[in-house]
Amino acid sequence: MNYQPNPEDVRFVLHAVLDATPQLRALAPFADIDDDLQIQVLDEAAKFVTEVVAPVNRAGDEIGCRLIEGEVITPPGFREAYAGFQQGGWPALSAATEDGGQGLPGVLEAIVFEWLSGANHGLTMAPGLLHGAYECLKHHATDALKQRYLSKIATGEWLATMCLTEAHAGSDLGQVRTRAEPQIDGSYRVSGAKIFISGGEHDLTPNIVHLVLCRLPDAPAGPKGLSLVLVPKVLPDGRRNTVQCDRIEEKMGLHGSSTCSMRFDEAEGWLVGEPNRGLAAMFVMMNSARLHCALQGIGLLDAAWQKADAYATERRQMRAPVQTNGAAPASRGAESADLIIEHPAMRRILDTQRAWIDGARAIGYRTAIQLDVAKHAADGKTRDRAQRWCALVTPVLKAACTQQAFSGASECLQVFGGHGYVREWGIEQVVRDSRVTMIYEGTNEIQAIDLLVRKVLVDGGTGMSAVLIEMRDQLEASRETDADVQRRLAQLRYLTTTLAMAAHIDPVLPYEVADDYLRVVMIVMLAWAWARIDVAAAAANVESSRWSQPSAAFRRWVLPEFEMRLGIVKRACDVVIAAHAERTTAQTTA
Repeated sequence: MNYQPNPEDVRFVLHAVLDATPQLRALAPFADIDDDLQIQVLDEAAKFVTEVVAPVNRAGDEIGCRLIEGEVITPPGFREAYAGFQQGGWPALSAATEDGGQGLPGVLEAIVFEWLSGANHGLTMAPGLLHGAYECLKHHATDALKQRYLSKIATGEWLATMCLTEAHAGSDLGQVRTRAEPQIDGSYRVSGAKIFISGGEHDLTPNIVHLVLCRLPDAPAGPKGLSLVLVPKVLPDGRRNTVQCDRIEEKMGLHGSSTCSMRFDEAEGWLVGEPNRGLAAMFVMMNSARLHCALQGIGLLDAAWQKADAYATERRQMRAPVQTNGAAPASRGAESADLIIEHPAMRRILDTQRAWIDGARAIGYRTAIQLDVAKHAADGKTRDRAQRWCALVTPVLKAACTQQAFSGASECLQVFGGHGYVREWGIEQVVRDSRVTMIYEGTNEIQAIDLLVRKVLVDGGTGMSAVLIEMRDQLEASRETDADVQRRLAQLRYLTTTLAMAAHIDPVLPYEVADDYLRVVMIVMLAWAWARIDVAAAAANVESSRWSQPSAAFRRWVLPEFEMRLGIVKRACDVVIAAHAERTTAQTTA
């Protein structure tokens, strides 16, 4: 079965749980946004994704991209699907109207890309960096570059890449060797090689805009010496630039996306931003990509769940255990008692993954809304508060959602038994495609270090404490008083303070426990999200089992991880603090 978006579920999270419309209407660019407009956009997007994007997913995986004489040929149906995507205005949802966009809230774009990823991850990789490239040029490019490239990127007429990685450097951007030589006319000549460039070459658009991290001749060593240069595939005068795809990677999954090794041979380009400050410009692009990466994880997990749920409701197997009163084990009646979905182990898998999807959506959509608040709110304190939320929550979402996409898809494959391991059912493709999301746009380990070392500990945990207090107050303001959630928010605040103290003693400690700390944060945020979902479901009087089953599964099968991870970090801190106390006592005694 192909992936199918469920606009009704998404609307419930967006409007009943998050009350998005009043927040958006408080921002000047969205003063006229109402529920009806959002519903119309999402309904049309769901239709497009279902009818155009999802049907070519299998061809993307089985046929893949081909490199022929330096040109990449995308899988059958991809060009037509992307043409429909571009002509339908979908790339331009959140871009400013003066740049050819529709000026809609970013959260709508985020939802559309979540659905696109669930339906066809390979094809979605092509426009996946458009929003980030647009924001990068909008904030850092010269007026001349904006005039030439901004509307083309905003509308998806031309696609863009992010050229960071080099074979010898990996995630260590300080080792980048690609060079850029300034020319008399103000342009630059870029020479070097980049690897793992998604969409570095393809036949979807007539031009590709490469944003390349490189070094100027007098640049200092390390990451502070990097500049960003825009290098188009086709130059403004129509000449083909000296940019070449040497090969496309043969990957574990994501066959529908061309992952290229690119060579730049004195390719002509133009500086974006200031010399030696390329990372500042590039991070605008990377931060956007990381939120979209988290939403990829949600979409892929939803795709796996849909396949497993559909299979479990049709496939009959051995009789499921009966309840102690002898009744059939589920509400579907005795005649369905031998369906796979009636077996407790399978029900646990399906409800647990549903709990992750729904809870992560609430956090992800709120983050997308806060990005617009940080950009457009009239009040400075409101902007600062929104920016703090996005800075702290984005790495949590990227790491946790992509990890769950892979592990959860593997769990969903288990529902199929042996049938899940063969290609016929399509679930194994989701497992393969989802694995890379834990690696690109900054590995999940880098996300955890970014969260703890670079964002939480730099102010002694003050920023994180403020976010947790904000979450607590939102629950209280909405009368969503869940004592258990309140207690866990307080525990995380205390742990953060303890960890900040221990990190002063042992600077290595945060790097050791960063992954565990990130998981603690994600689990408590899911608990906060489910507290809000439960109240919204009760108030809306929606079908109880739709939300009550994953809610119960979250508390029974997911929430206990909080205590485990909390204990791991706390124990590590206690050991460091106790050892320091012993040394101090010994020195004093001596």
